[in-house]
Amino acid sequence: MRLVILGGSGSGKSTQAQKLCSHFDIPQISTGEILREAMSSNKLLFYPSTSFLQCNNGFAEHVFANVNDLGRHAQPYVAKGELVPDEMMIELIKLRLTKLDVNCGWVLEGYPRTAFQAEELDFLLDELEQELNWAIYLQVPEAVMVSRSLGRSRPDDQPEIVQRRVEVFYDRTVPILEYYDRRRRLLTINGDQLPEMVQQNILTLLSVP
Repeated sequence: MRLVILGGSGSGKSTQAQKLCSHFDIPQISTGEILREAMSSNKLLFYPSTSFLQCNNGFAEHVFANVNDLGRHAQPYVAKGELVPDEMMIELIKLRLTKLDVNCGWVLEGYPRTAFQAEELDFLLDELEQELNWAIYLQVPEAVMVSRSLGRSRPDDQPEIVQRRVEVFYDRTVPILEYYDRRRRLLTINGDQLPEMVQQNILTLLSVP
């Protein structure tokens, strides 16, 4: 099973991604967690193979040697609630989806966030001979997204940053819904419910017992 979880800040993407990963026993790929780690850790990131870089020349010139390198580039965008540039995120996802643990499936949370990223993801999956099953959109009212985000204890969940993330979501992310809807890959779920009910609704639409 290969799934993308879409939704604004505070929509419950991380919670549902974790539940789905547990249910299907597949890894969760959270770009938010990767970026937060990138800005606070000295651990090594993912090292791509030479052949992988050769078949993706357009991105080979901008590879991050470690998480501090990635974090330094991402920090100004995350601090303002802006989206990290497409090229940076696409490169990161390319590196991650070549690791062996994703062979049986994955849940991608926090990516794609623009229609361009969604299209690039499809190109990448074709190249890797992987197929996206569904894009799941957690639909939550703006006021709920803001209140949930402000209720968390993360350092980047400040009122002005949260409000900006919500604005960016409506401006940049909503077109992704149209992209997946045209390809008949979109499932829309009411995310303004208890997490257990949201999960059950998702599994029902996926036709999973």
